[in-house]
Amino acid sequence: MGRAEERRARGRSGHRAAPRRSSGVPPHTGDDGPTVVGTPSESGGGRAAARRAAKGAGRDGKGRIRRLFTWKKILGTFLGTCLLAIGSFIALYLYVDVPGDNAAAQAAQRQSNVYKYSDGSVLARAGDVNREIVDLSKVPKKVQYTFVAAENKSFYNDHGIDLKGTARGLLNTAMGKGAQGGSTITQQYVKNYYLSQEQTVSRKLKEMVISLKVDRQMTKDDILAGYINTSYYGRGAYGIQAAAQAYYRVDAEKLTVEQGAYLAALLQAPSQYDWSSASDTGKKLVTNRWNYVLDNMVEEGWLKRSERQEMTKLPVPREPKPAAGREGQKGYLIELANRQLEDQLMEQQGLTRSQAEAAVVDQGWTITLNVDKKRQAALEKAVKAELTARLDPKKRKVDKNIQAGAVSVDPKTGKIVALYGGEDYFKHYTSNATRADYQPASTFKPVILAAALENAAQTQDGDPITADTVYDGTSKRPVVDGGAKVGFAPENEDDQDYGDITVQTAMNKSVNSVFAQMGVDVGMKDVMAVAGALGMDTEDAQAVPAQTLGTMGASPLQMAGVYATLDNHGVKVTPGILKEAEHNTRKVEIPDPIGERVISRRAADTVTSVLTGVVDDGTARQAVANNPKRSGQKVAGKTGTSDDNKSAWFTGYTPDLVTSVGLFGEDAKTHAQTKMYGAGGFDRVNGGGFPAKIWASYMFGVTKPDARFSLQTDQGAGVRPTWTPTPSQTPTTEEPTDEPTTEEPSDEPTTQEPTDEPTTQEPTDEPTTQKPTTDPTGRPTGGITLDPARPDDED
Repeated sequence: MGRAEERRARGRSGHRAAPRRSSGVPPHTGDDGPTVVGTPSESGGGRAAARRAAKGAGRDGKGRIRRLFTWKKILGTFLGTCLLAIGSFIALYLYVDVPGDNAAAQAAQRQSNVYKYSDGSVLARAGDVNREIVDLSKVPKKVQYTFVAAENKSFYNDHGIDLKGTARGLLNTAMGKGAQGGSTITQQYVKNYYLSQEQTVSRKLKEMVISLKVDRQMTKDDILAGYINTSYYGRGAYGIQAAAQAYYRVDAEKLTVEQGAYLAALLQAPSQYDWSSASDTGKKLVTNRWNYVLDNMVEEGWLKRSERQEMTKLPVPREPKPAAGREGQKGYLIELANRQLEDQLMEQQGLTRSQAEAAVVDQGWTITLNVDKKRQAALEKAVKAELTARLDPKKRKVDKNIQAGAVSVDPKTGKIVALYGGEDYFKHYTSNATRADYQPASTFKPVILAAALENAAQTQDGDPITADTVYDGTSKRPVVDGGAKVGFAPENEDDQDYGDITVQTAMNKSVNSVFAQMGVDVGMKDVMAVAGALGMDTEDAQAVPAQTLGTMGASPLQMAGVYATLDNHGVKVTPGILKEAEHNTRKVEIPDPIGERVISRRAADTVTSVLTGVVDDGTARQAVANNPKRSGQKVAGKTGTSDDNKSAWFTGYTPDLVTSVGLFGEDAKTHAQTKMYGAGGFDRVNGGGFPAKIWASYMFGVTKPDARFSLQTDQGAGVRPTWTPTPSQTPTTEEPTDEPTTEEPSDEPTTQEPTDEPTTQEPTDEPTTQKPTTDPTGRPTGGITLDPARPDDED
């Protein structure tokens, strides 16, 4: 058989043919023994044998695995684990007893919180326990059902625990994910009455065991009575009787179903859902939950559908009663300190908002604030001197509807050093410093410019947007995008036309038409993204051109954070009021208010440079730049006035301090937003009026006169143009000055260039066409330290 035939034979047989040896050629024998010499097919056979051996070894390995993990062993392990878990639970059940009557012990543990200024001196002691136990028979049956409908519809049929919810809660606690709900009314009662609010596996296991035993030992009515009498409802009220008085000024037995449903809904987040201080979002959430409670009652047969259909409006609670130790500004400071401490407990210990409130209020905390005692007094004095002393409600009815709020922040540390929440916490429960239901108006314009610079945006003509970019400042000019009108044409204040003006001049004069177009040029999604990064709450805000007018709500606290981030060269500042919080021997870790960089330094510094123009030659000139209390402080800031005059703002900063002042029109009785026309005897209340005067009166007494901005930019009013004489022009010999002009102050921006700008020609309202840098000697000018050698994102 030839070789070809042999190969075909191998192919047909599916295996190699027997090796052929050449006749008469003996195998070679070497020193190490005989060497087998064969054809390639022989060596291939050796490899096949090796593979078969490896395969056999693999089968042996798999066999060992199969022998190790047989179904009997798996089943045995599973059953053993189950028996171990059951045995452990039985042991735990036998070991853990229901504690004795713990009401007295719980009440004894409740003690006043101590609040201190940053220097350690005592600000206030707050925390008289407000609790009165009432028998369940004193609570109307349908009001009892509201709590069951809100928290645990299966309450009357369960055995005290929700196994699925408890298992989920244990797993989440073990994994550090925090509280995830799932507790029955019995479990919540056990937690309130016998245990604590901490989120640990051992505490949850105890809660489960005690709940099972309590459900066997007590009637459902007793458990429900214990639950509604030990829960915290906010306003310092523990138990349904205290809550009924705190919110509706009635005893528990006089509560209506609608009122009971509100109190039941309130337990989920007492402070957030308190109607008198809730944000629009909070009011929406509690209204939804109120409806949820009533709908559940219908579903369970506890309320007739016809009765439910008549319950269309949540019963608004009464104003809170004054609490001891919270008079004046103390209540506003305590309120923010408590809220920020609760935030940390929620994040670090996994508590819900309700649990965190119960863990903070009346629990014996020693809380030290960042508030500087002297600056706090100075801010209160400034508001009194520049606002409240100038209002006369007897002479002008509108004057009784004027509310002020302010927050002052150190931009380098993020510490809230002073806060003004209102005339008196006893007279106005809602803090004007933290409320976010009024429009920030034109104080939003710097955010639009920051977004333009951060995104290297261009105009519709493809020109880069800078401080020198020229826009059409015609009032009611239709905003365009790609040549098409977008259906938005905002009016400038007093419907004034400005024609072609630079971005710098538009910021100085707060020209709406320019920034509306700029917002579309940048892209409103990018504008809102930068707003959120800087610290504004943009979660529910639509990215539409109308937002360029500052139409979404904001608080002085938020705006102080936004401008502090600009002052801090683009590194995020989240204002914090907490310095230390200690409970017994345990301290809560307070996060650093200074975060990560959110916009480039060059973008932030350019906005600051531009905002110096608003002060020295814009809408804040009279109240701030020309203020006799000014001692050379360098200031950047922006005024804002809503188009319906319901709010007016000035948010500004020196190199070492940021303060946002807001003025709000609010009906003294209904708390509805009102217009401020005529307040203080002025036709219109604008940001350059009361807010700017309050700001200047406070800031020029607590900031360093010699502090200078260190800016990395070559744009804006804070940078002087290059001083380059030409053959046909001779530079003026007048020495530049940092002082504002001496002309008669005016509320309107001047049409003359400030005298602190050396020029080579007659002053003009438009900036020079040369690129601004330094003076002839190469030194930084205008009180601004330029630092171009530093990397763009270096702090």
